[in-house]
Amino acid sequence: MKISHALFTSALLSIFHLSSAYAPFAGVTARSVKTSEDVDLSNFVSTPSSKGKKTMLVLATYAADFNAIEYAQRLRYYIPELQKRGISKIGLVLNCEADSAKTLVDLVDLPCDVSDGHGVELLVDPLGNAGRAFGVGTGWRPDDADMSPYVKLFGMLFGLGAWATLPAVIGGYIGNPFRPQPWIEDAMAVGQRKGRWPDSGLVLDEKSGDVVINKFTELPVVGQWPRRPLELATLRLQNMLDISIKNWKELAPDETSLEAGVLTQLGGCVVCDENGKAIFEWKDPGICAVANFEDILDKIPSTA
Repeated sequence: MKISHALFTSALLSIFHLSSAYAPFAGVTARSVKTSEDVDLSNFVSTPSSKGKKTMLVLATYAADFNAIEYAQRLRYYIPELQKRGISKIGLVLNCEADSAKTLVDLVDLPCDVSDGHGVELLVDPLGNAGRAFGVGTGWRPDDADMSPYVKLFGMLFGLGAWATLPAVIGGYIGNPFRPQPWIEDAMAVGQRKGRWPDSGLVLDEKSGDVVINKFTELPVVGQWPRRPLELATLRLQNMLDISIKNWKELAPDETSLEAGVLTQLGGCVVCDENGKAIFEWKDPGICAVANFEDILDKIPSTA
């Protein structure tokens, strides 16, 4: 029995693709908000678009969570820089239903395939299966079915099952004299343009909405730091009051998702090359302790 050279080559390439696909996502799917179809995540991260050779997948949390909100805000700012590094295909997985996901990306003005026809591919995984397959943290006492998930979440605010929560929160107040975080100003400007409080950190142009003055730069001495004290804490207060709490009914997980543990599940992200090999991985070690996108830019040189 003869096997054609073309058939043999095709089979060999298929085997190579399967062996090189990102293993943690084998057999794992999330649902596209745009098409309502299941997307194989192993295939997603192993098949970049025609515009680049790298793919990024963010495994976020439920839509009202600090980590999910900050991942969406960081993506909004960093998309152009990620594209310069050949990361032309970006997916955002949220542990919620499609309506909640669409509400969140609208609140933070994140360009995505649902609203703009381009940008981030918006995916949902209400039970958080993809994140757990990736190996994200599941918080404090994940196997205790008798304890309320809200009690578990309260414990995590003090570092239980999420050791980096307090350092991340405190860091928002004291700033950082070494590492810039330019996405903060952008996210805060979006919030002010949408009427969120606190609304006194920036002065915006009345017509364009562009930032004219960042008042945190006027702080004595520390105002010249790359990340000014109180700047991130102010944004997080905006996020808590006018995104999470104000829109809790639209963004909160339902009972089925609560039973699956998404209230205390953390997030993460991965960047893969065209063969599905991870070149950057991150798993959140706490609440507010999401991936530093400046680290991603440092890890992956620009191809522009």
